[in-house]
Amino acid sequence: MNSEPGANEAEFRYGAALAGQIEMKWQRVWLDQGTFETPNPVGALSNGTKLDPARKLYVIDMFPYPSGAGLHVGHPLGYIASDVYARYMRMNGRTVLHPFGFDAFGLPAEQYAIETGQHPAVTTEENIANMRRQLRRLGLTHDPRREISTADPKYYRWTQWIFLKIFNSWCDPDTGRARPIGELIQEFEQGTRSAASVANPQGLPWDELDEVTRRRVVDSRRLAFLDDAPVNWCPGLGTVLANEEVTADGRSQVGNYPVLRRRMRQWKLRITALADRLSADLDGLDWTESLKTMQRNWIGRSEGADIRFQVTPDTQIQVFTTRPDTLVGATFLVLAPEHPLVPALTAAEWPPGTPPQWRGENLLGPVAAGSPSAAVAAYVARTASASDRQRQSEVPKTAVFLGSYAENPVSGTQLPILISDYVLATYGTGAIMAVPAHDQRDHDLATALNLPMVPVVRPSEQWLSERAGATADAPESWGEAYEGDGERFDSGGTAVSLDGLGAEDAKARVLQWLESYGVGTRRVSYKLRDWLFSRQRYWGEPFPIVYDETGLPIALPDSMLPVELPPTTDFRPQATDSDDPRPPLSRAPGFEMTELDLGDGRRSYRRETNTMPQWAGSCWYYLRYLDPRNDQAFVDPDVERFWMAGDGGSGRAGGVDLYIGGVEHAVLHLLYARFWHKILFDLGYVSTPEPFQRLYNQGYILADAFTTPAGRYVPAAEVVEAEDGLFYEGERVRRQYGKMGKSLKNSVSPDEIYASYGADTLRMYEMAMGPLDVDRPWQPDDIVGVHRFLQRLWRNVVDERTGQPRPAADPLPAGSQLYKLAHAVIDDVARLYRELRFNVATARLTDLNNTLTQFVLREETCPRQIAECLILMTFPLAPHVTSELWERLGQAGRIDDQPFPVADLSAIEEAYVVVPVTVNGKPRGTISIDRAATQADAVDAGLQLEAVTKAMGAKELARVVFVPGKILNLVTRDASALGGAGVGPAE
Repeated sequence: MNSEPGANEAEFRYGAALAGQIEMKWQRVWLDQGTFETPNPVGALSNGTKLDPARKLYVIDMFPYPSGAGLHVGHPLGYIASDVYARYMRMNGRTVLHPFGFDAFGLPAEQYAIETGQHPAVTTEENIANMRRQLRRLGLTHDPRREISTADPKYYRWTQWIFLKIFNSWCDPDTGRARPIGELIQEFEQGTRSAASVANPQGLPWDELDEVTRRRVVDSRRLAFLDDAPVNWCPGLGTVLANEEVTADGRSQVGNYPVLRRRMRQWKLRITALADRLSADLDGLDWTESLKTMQRNWIGRSEGADIRFQVTPDTQIQVFTTRPDTLVGATFLVLAPEHPLVPALTAAEWPPGTPPQWRGENLLGPVAAGSPSAAVAAYVARTASASDRQRQSEVPKTAVFLGSYAENPVSGTQLPILISDYVLATYGTGAIMAVPAHDQRDHDLATALNLPMVPVVRPSEQWLSERAGATADAPESWGEAYEGDGERFDSGGTAVSLDGLGAEDAKARVLQWLESYGVGTRRVSYKLRDWLFSRQRYWGEPFPIVYDETGLPIALPDSMLPVELPPTTDFRPQATDSDDPRPPLSRAPGFEMTELDLGDGRRSYRRETNTMPQWAGSCWYYLRYLDPRNDQAFVDPDVERFWMAGDGGSGRAGGVDLYIGGVEHAVLHLLYARFWHKILFDLGYVSTPEPFQRLYNQGYILADAFTTPAGRYVPAAEVVEAEDGLFYEGERVRRQYGKMGKSLKNSVSPDEIYASYGADTLRMYEMAMGPLDVDRPWQPDDIVGVHRFLQRLWRNVVDERTGQPRPAADPLPAGSQLYKLAHAVIDDVARLYRELRFNVATARLTDLNNTLTQFVLREETCPRQIAECLILMTFPLAPHVTSELWERLGQAGRIDDQPFPVADLSAIEEAYVVVPVTVNGKPRGTISIDRAATQADAVDAGLQLEAVTKAMGAKELARVVFVPGKILNLVTRDASALGGAGVGPAE
């Protein structure tokens, strides 16, 4: 039997150095030959080839922000997966488009510019160059001609163009679709649509409105509009932050600065207008149900009623509730502290008998509680320092009475009006009717402030019996709110009786009564808020908007795009708590005030000086990939239709065939991109109603992280393990587990793995670590096992002493075990690649590689047809070494052009089974064995697994549990404990 050569006699052994040479060689070949350049059907990227739209396959990843730290090994997980899939599908005759780019705008680059003075454009380009280098070493099939950066003016010209399409659109409430704003104006002029709006509250006819009022009416209907909104204001960063950019303790994710709530005039996008479609259209997408549920929950559609509570003859409070059937049980109203009616409803002095807890004495102190205005001012100031997330958390409920009352429309009861931080101005109407007997948050507040409770839904006898002393008519005895269903009762003395009705019948009766008496209307509401779209920063897309002397916005014509960022060295926003901030663009020389001819002569205008959020560029980048060199349109219609709609079959809603990315973007990015896409679809610019047909969320790579006693993370690579613990620079630290990344200081650069093993090893290891959609630990010791797979594959084909191919074996008969196994693996791996189950595919390839190794060692020849199949199957996972092996075998064509092997189904009819292997009960891999294999055959195959060898270590085999076709469990004990005992029988 031929033994494996030692390192000193293996000049052509596959190791890190040879892997690096091979990888650099094939990356040059692919680049020089344009291997990954996918043609378009028409336009600048067409090569004249007639393309079949039925064969198109569009695969992309969620593109990254170009961090200064570069990639860590967690970043490429999804990129490698999409590449494996793209290569496999290309081998199956598909025309695959697999581009890549960079989401280049964002706070980190600007913060670095503020600290160092280096322009964000310089920093960003350097970071992109480094990441491009790291990604190229992985051999990814990205078409280099299609690379984009959202910070490139040639790109954000079209981001601005799309914003103008949104600005110049409105949503027709009759169809739920976006239409050009000119059509709305035409309907106003013809009198076919009412011009009533917040700008025209009297509903005057269009021809009776002056020009400025007309503009305000139109602006109030646009899908992009200005609004005075409560926002998360971060003085330290000098900008507004989205809720997801604020931590649970009310600080900014970037820089850890305090965040306050305040009202500011901001751009918003009216995403709520399309909320129903954004929810309903999820049904046609190939997304997981859990992901669809996350989006639906974020949208938060709920049916209910707007109810008007009279305060004075001239003042009403409008409340939205999903439980109009409990209106009789409303005992107080709660407004958000920012509600616009709070100043008007705050009494001059406390009504006689106002309890101290209503005045907030214990919360605010006796001085602040001395008058309603002082108490309200103190409470509003207290709330301003809390984020929405903090206000919604499970903390003791607090409130302050305004000193005024509203009337319950059905019972006539006078309800005290309070403000509380658990009510948000951005949800519903910013006011709630509190039903403490049947809502837990209201119950908590009523209990804390001794507010009245009135039950209207009879709890079940079982529920009452489980609470000592609880009686149906005394909610104070319950200890908690009853939020279940039951008969309505105790409403006989009100304007509408609901006694004896269930929830649905009671809702219907109340809604009918409310509408008949003009004190309420049915309405669908959403938890989703209109999208806050302004940032007071420099490093973002400028708005293509100017203002005239009226202060109203005017869209710039397409010919003036792009509005480029002006050169400046002053990136720091001027942040104050009292006045609106001055964004950096307002201080850039010659930018804010400008003279333009917009069709009525040259006039002075003021530019918008806020910039768009980072989300803007990522809302449509998948469309620009299709036609990145087009300077006449954001995408050619024929190109868009080819890649997004294909042949129009299968009833597809989305265009991208596979979109891979992290679950952290499961809601906002996807929701925003879908919103933009639907507007473009309604306006006729794209051919599919949805952007992404199939979405797959990959898991995270986890790694050890280390913290000091103060909770500060320290560089994981510099932690020293001693006998008495873990230390960093002499200080004891604690180990914990977390997502690999810069914030936890536990990153591992792919450059380290390239140098130690090669890129193919990294590719295969990340695919072998576990199911793609689950988190997995980074375990450096396991990389060796994958590297040995490639070494064995190389050794099976190449003589390590000479570098020449091994002698070819005679062709194997179809009935041989190796032939049967090879075709069983072909059949399995093809299916597993389609299903993105790359870890299982790797295990099956390992089975075949191990069996082939045994053949080569025994026969000293290589069965070419088996080796070629194995090389072709491994190619999507490890493209460099397999390309080299294919060439060394003397094949005429490149492996990139070869089809995936086709299984001989007649050879695998139940011939082989896959059996899981465990060591002491813990899974260690699988083996493929003949269905009639004996226990000895199974053990021999199991002992070939790298993971089994590692798990057994110096221990010896004590017992075997083998269930044919089901499982192989190897039980071990220390060698000294065996006393010469042999392997026991199968159980």
